[in-house]
Amino acid sequence: MNDSNGYAVFFFPQALEALGEAIKPYLQDSPAGPHVVCNEIDTGGALIEMTLHGRSSEGRELALELMVPTGMVRMVVSTHSDGLFGFTPRMAEAAASTATVSAPKAAQAVEASSEKTKPAG
Repeated sequence: MNDSNGYAVFFFPQALEALGEAIKPYLQDSPAGPHVVCNEIDTGGALIEMTLHGRSSEGRELALELMVPTGMVRMVVSTHSDGLFGFTPRMAEAAASTATVSAPKAAQAVEASSEKTKPAG
């Protein structure tokens, strides 16, 4: 019933400044401030590991892993889908279950960097 849909990772302002342009393709804005939306998170070490799922411009699925020092993270918010409660039409329930996170800028950045690192051959 309380399945985790993902996490919003908020950073200290100094961390965003230190990470600079490298973090910008992964950031999303909100009234609470810029953050990274990720599907999985591992906080068990010196680095916080964030896994993002997205699609390339060609529609291929991508899994990205971002790792930053844990001291840069101000707050992690878990997003949950408790399903719809009460008496609602089934169409609303289906619409709520199909929400996905899109990371087009991030997917393009990773795709561009993977093209640069491919061995010649």
